[in-house]
Amino acid sequence: MTDPAIGFTPSAGLNPALKRALNDILGGSAASVLTVTFGLSYALLIFAGPLSPYLSYGIAATFISSAVLAAVIGLGSSLPFAVAGPDSSTAAVTGILAASLVERIEAANLSAPLLSPVLITLGLSTVLTGIVLCGLGLTRMGRAIRYVPYPVIGGFLGATGLLIIMGAIRVITDHPMQFATMLRFTNGVTLAELGAACAMALVLYLTWHRSRSPFGLPVILIGGMLTAHLAFWIAGISPEEARALGWTFQPPPPAAFMLPWHSDDLAHYPWSAVPDLLGNVVAVIFVTASSTLFNTTGVEVAVHRETNLERELNVTGVANILTGALAGYAGCISVSRTILNFSSGGRGRLSSLTVAAISLLMLAVAPELLGFMPKFVLGGLLLYLGADQLHKWLIESRKRLSRLEYVSLVAIIAIIVVWGFVPGILIGVIIGCATFAFSAARVESIKYSFDGSEYRSSLDRSRDDQDVLLAHGGKIQGLNLQSYLFFGSANRLYQHVKRLLRERPECRYLLFDFKLVTGVDSSAAYSFAQIKRSAGDLGVELILVHLSAAAEKVLRASDFVGEGVTIIPELDRALEWCENELISQHRELAQEEASLRDWFARILGSEDDADELIRRCHRIEVEAGEVIVEAGAPADSMHFILEGRVGIMIPADDDRTTRVRSLGRYTTIGEMGLVSNTPRSATIQAEVDSVLYVLNTHQFDAIKTEDPALSHKLLTYFVSVMAERLTFANRTIAVLRR
Repeated sequence: MTDPAIGFTPSAGLNPALKRALNDILGGSAASVLTVTFGLSYALLIFAGPLSPYLSYGIAATFISSAVLAAVIGLGSSLPFAVAGPDSSTAAVTGILAASLVERIEAANLSAPLLSPVLITLGLSTVLTGIVLCGLGLTRMGRAIRYVPYPVIGGFLGATGLLIIMGAIRVITDHPMQFATMLRFTNGVTLAELGAACAMALVLYLTWHRSRSPFGLPVILIGGMLTAHLAFWIAGISPEEARALGWTFQPPPPAAFMLPWHSDDLAHYPWSAVPDLLGNVVAVIFVTASSTLFNTTGVEVAVHRETNLERELNVTGVANILTGALAGYAGCISVSRTILNFSSGGRGRLSSLTVAAISLLMLAVAPELLGFMPKFVLGGLLLYLGADQLHKWLIESRKRLSRLEYVSLVAIIAIIVVWGFVPGILIGVIIGCATFAFSAARVESIKYSFDGSEYRSSLDRSRDDQDVLLAHGGKIQGLNLQSYLFFGSANRLYQHVKRLLRERPECRYLLFDFKLVTGVDSSAAYSFAQIKRSAGDLGVELILVHLSAAAEKVLRASDFVGEGVTIIPELDRALEWCENELISQHRELAQEEASLRDWFARILGSEDDADELIRRCHRIEVEAGEVIVEAGAPADSMHFILEGRVGIMIPADDDRTTRVRSLGRYTTIGEMGLVSNTPRSATIQAEVDSVLYVLNTHQFDAIKTEDPALSHKLLTYFVSVMAERLTFANRTIAVLRR
């Protein structure tokens, strides 16, 4: 960033310390211009409507707040050139808080005093804000606000911009912008005042908004004031007539300072209204905290200096506590004033002390200055500030947000403006969480996938073993997972695994690499249980890699980790284990697969069809006495018996079962149910240790769709088997009839 202070060269004979002091005073004076101008507009924003008779107290509160915030934060900040004061966002929510209190007081008793309750409310809310900021700084929880969804924060700050615009209209016209008062805005003078204020805001946008000259703003405002008085003189309107018509402010009395902490004031305070004001108090705290964090970050980026965020929160908290004790209102570090000070040469803490001194000086000067100020000049400044903030969050943020996030931001703005900050806080957080959950669910939980033929362990193997892995590596499938796994993303993972197992029926080992997974919640465990069930039905072993202790605890609690699931710390070792298992099985199964291929080739009349059918089946081993399927279960598979013997059992008396048929090697069972989709009519139980190959419904349907010729051959075989069994049954019946 170009540093204009480098070009500031006081006379060469000056002491370096004096040079730095002069630079600090110059930078602080430039920043004071913004502090004074903004301060007057903030006082008018807060002390408007029924509070306008107490504007002198509002001016005192504003510049005392500016002085205390500038001095304390300037002396304690990790940025020695920081300049602080009331901010447009904090002033807007403070004005809403004051207006809400006045509305409740007047609803209860129109004759009740307003000044003391308002000052007490401002002071207490500011002290409470300071305490919360200190708490966030001391506990290092301040950074947690950065985890609040961006649309929620944008909605809050965008709503404050709209509230500033509504407050500006009230300052200009003396009428709140409500449906009940809309007819008052049809008055010609009122429309002229609003038009002049809009013109002033446009001038500020076309000039000062683009140049940000340190003295450009007061020149524009003074020019607007002189132009207005010249127009009044040309039109023959005296200053008194201009005030009577509402074009200029009534000159307030000298700024009056009052501490409202007297026992009588506290005793007559409307404490019953406090519960109704809590939402607005929370809004003051939230906006001040978020503005502190955002503004500090903005200064860091602009001046390329790193700050201590916890220190900034603590110092801002202390400053607000002192400001609240003096019946002031909340504020924080200012981006515009700090950068203006830095650009003007300010590098030390004398800059903020200069701002504090000039703010105190304005206690005597501001009321007289305000008496000559047309309403549309300061009202136009407020319109510009509100429109600038609204444009930032409502227009510019559209480029950075998705459609769903932007819609939620606009919704939060509308909710706050229509129903207030309490519904805005609650609904905003709900919308933010729902938006996050929906967006997170759309994030792909699988970074990449692989199989054992293309991605192997680092173990060097013999040529024969490499050939086995090349031919059968597809039996090892791996998924590298990422992000946080919860109900949405985990369900998508389950659907992906179902497709994978359907498309790769040869899969026998499925690896999940959790290295990039940040967490697993309990709802995701249900999806993993579904994955385990689907894998178990197909005889697939699950291997978990890089599983953290927290994730393992969640998965164990759901009984996911157990039989059929293996945990291995590293991916390389997991691949090596799967490869060893695959090679070992291949050696033992080589003769078995040759026998199976010969059998299928005889059935189908083609070795290619035999290989395709083998690929569609999965192998299971059952022990003697083990039940393969239960009677009444869905008929979702058939079995090719390669080795061993199985029996078909039906219920008999005394809870016994009777074998009605026994099937040996090279026979099939369950083909009738696979074709007709009827429930199992009998229980199938292994009589000896057996090896079976299972063709399930999904693979059978895939064969019918993808390979009609093979499907036709299978159906022909099924018909021949059933014909043989029917012939056997007829012969048995004939013998029994003799």
